[in-house]
Amino acid sequence: PPPCEPAEGPMSKRVFGIIPNYRTSPCLVNYKPLSVREKYKIASEDSFDRGTVVLALAFAGESQLTNANRAFGHGVSGYAQYFGTAYGDFVIGDFMTEGVFPSLLHQDPRYFRYGRGGVSRRMGYAVGQIFWTHNDSGSSGFNYSELVGNSTAVAISESYYVNERDASDAGIKLASQLGVDAAANVLKEFWPDILRKFGRH
Repeated sequence: PPPCEPAEGPMSKRVFGIIPNYRTSPCLVNYKPLSVREKYKIASEDSFDRGTVVLALAFAGESQLTNANRAFGHGVSGYAQYFGTAYGDFVIGDFMTEGVFPSLLHQDPRYFRYGRGGVSRRMGYAVGQIFWTHNDSGSSGFNYSELVGNSTAVAISESYYVNERDASDAGIKLASQLGVDAAANVLKEFWPDILRKFGRH
């Protein structure tokens, strides 16, 4: 397991005040698995946090500016569709990767910080957690919940993205989602360091 860094206070629930941070844990020492109810609680907190809404609004704006889905059109009506699909992506993805598949596969959806050591080592660990995770038994294994969960979410999303229904688009979307999750892990890994650097606890 990674080194344990004693918590200096309650874990910040949002990175930069926006990105939900409910599933980050500072330590693997004295590990206790989550119940199914606790896994779904994390999925709910991430899905319905105000930060998730803000991110969906931002993603919707970017998608409309780039005309990502021409069928949605422009104006308020088009933006509403972009927002609805972006928020749907977040909610479905959160529930699949943090609730449904971790419960079915007995895997832990939390991100356990490395906390100490060099920047490159910690970044590698953070990105690696996309592919390697902790099981409820305390052992480690391939992160099927992340890969299968996001693949399922992408498959569901194909039903409401009118112009994105082929395998190529789905593959790009899955790769993008995994990249976003990896970047989120890196932010969660270093967020306490950023807070300390700027004197915020």
